[in-house]
Amino acid sequence: MDTETQAAAELLETSRTIAIVGFSANPDKAAHRASMYLVRRGWNVIPVNPTIDEVAGLRAYPTLADVPVPIDLVDVFRPAAETAGIAREAVAAGASAIWLQLGITSEEARAVATEGGLGYVEDLCAGALAERLDLTPPAE
Repeated sequence: MDTETQAAAELLETSRTIAIVGFSANPDKAAHRASMYLVRRGWNVIPVNPTIDEVAGLRAYPTLADVPVPIDLVDVFRPAAETAGIAREAVAAGASAIWLQLGITSEEARAVATEGGLGYVEDLCAGALAERLDLTPPAE
């Protein structure tokens, strides 16, 4: 396993609460399927989507600032152009890391995360990595 994949796996294994920005209510979208896989594996998943109040029985919040609990990892299913702003919100929310899903990269988001002391992963599906490596969240 390469170093980037190992670092990403370690982020998942040490993160208990994952706020998913762009969690979709549409079960046909990857932003729903991958998110639900993390729920089934035991992570405390918090949907962040301003267009829904609830998805799959989970309360959704319009922004990261509205999430009422500490966030370990911010998982992002939004276009690359939005990710630097989301990275700023993740820093302000006190998250430990930000993860841009498969196909999403951003030099600006990486710089914001690095300057803010956050771990950073891009262009990788958290759900697929968790499944491939049989990862689970840390015990409570």
